[in-house]
Amino acid sequence: MRMYDLIMKKRNGNELSKEEIDFFVDGYTQGSIPDYQVSALLMAIYFQKMNKTETTNLTMAMVNSGEIIDLSAIEGVKVDKHSTGGVGDTTTLILGPIVAAAGVPVAKMSGRGLGHTGGTIDKLESFDGFSVAMSIEKFIQNVNEVKIAIGGQTADLAPADKKLYALRDVTATVDNMSLIAGSIMSKKIASGADAIVLDIKTGSGAFMKSEDDAFELAREMVDIGTNVSRNTIGVITDMDQPLGFAVGNALEVKEAIDTLKGEGPEELTELCLTLGAHMLVLGKKAKDAQEAREILKDIIKSGKGLQKLRELVVAQGGNPAYVDDPSLFPLPTIVEPIISTQEGYVKAIKADDIGKAALVLGAGRETKESIIDLAVGIVLHKKIGDFVKIGDAIATIYANDSEKQKVAIKMVLNAYEIVAGKIIAKPLIKGIVTKDGMTKF
Repeated sequence: MRMYDLIMKKRNGNELSKEEIDFFVDGYTQGSIPDYQVSALLMAIYFQKMNKTETTNLTMAMVNSGEIIDLSAIEGVKVDKHSTGGVGDTTTLILGPIVAAAGVPVAKMSGRGLGHTGGTIDKLESFDGFSVAMSIEKFIQNVNEVKIAIGGQTADLAPADKKLYALRDVTATVDNMSLIAGSIMSKKIASGADAIVLDIKTGSGAFMKSEDDAFELAREMVDIGTNVSRNTIGVITDMDQPLGFAVGNALEVKEAIDTLKGEGPEELTELCLTLGAHMLVLGKKAKDAQEAREILKDIIKSGKGLQKLRELVVAQGGNPAYVDDPSLFPLPTIVEPIISTQEGYVKAIKADDIGKAALVLGAGRETKESIIDLAVGIVLHKKIGDFVKIGDAIATIYANDSEKQKVAIKMVLNAYEIVAGKIIAKPLIKGIVTKDGMTKF
């Protein structure tokens, strides 16, 4: 088999066989096929696309390129959740505990963030002592005992995806549905889940800017999951503004704690109830989404979700006192309100720009070597549809550097669009994709 023949075959619009896909993925991962040939094939795939069979075969070739985590020793149906990312998206810190408290085992592999703010692991490390470093045996033991564990993704998980993504990133071939879907699903499948709930964001703060693209990506990923016997559901959600009010690591953890107390932002609570309901149904703990929502509401109301967060923190070496006394979290030296110079209704908030302002403050990583400042970030006070008077605080900046603070304030002010006429905010949940079809709301 020659790489040249695969490139020409796909360039001419023909289907690659499973053996051909395995050949190029394995060869590239092992280093026997050079970058320039795989770059040519990726560009051919970008223009000629892949069909459903090719997409599934590519995904599984990436899954099989490294370690596949065996979670069979965990009792019950293991349901994983993945978000395509956004600004102020702290759902895992709420969703994991409430789903675990309902009896569905949550065995989650998460990453560190390279972008606006830290990833789930960075946020959890706001708890003094919290660690994701544990053996797979300890990981499984924690899930069986506490019903939840959050570990760090290892380099052995779908290494072909990591290598291919780095090449796609520098050859303008990221933006292809099969390649995006395969990349995400390879890591989810290799992580050992029985079922997967996907939160596909759309809007100014999302990778998928248009709803149509978000639905198409959901369809691709659900099809991959279905083809490899994983119950998979895609929920398309709005990211035209930050999800909650807080953007920044410790700030988002505090907001997650408030939400587990039943005092969090309405949209963040709604998203967690929606995603969690599907996880409970897939985990066979509820007969339908409505019953599951009631179970999750009771868990929040009773404090069982907050207690499960404490158990997670203790099981992974963290200090649970932070759950009850959020003043223990890292604090900034500068806290300053951002005052509006306009009056009217908030028409839009450029979520990306809010995220970039948080990055300027030090809440995220510009490179893998960057050190995150867990204390800094932004808390919004006005969202789309809210009325603003001149002199109102539209947000508060949390900073440790006065120069960075000044830059971030300008960015936040520029991210807000305020108009005279009343504005109705868009619905949070746009639709659902299952193996049986697509429903738009």
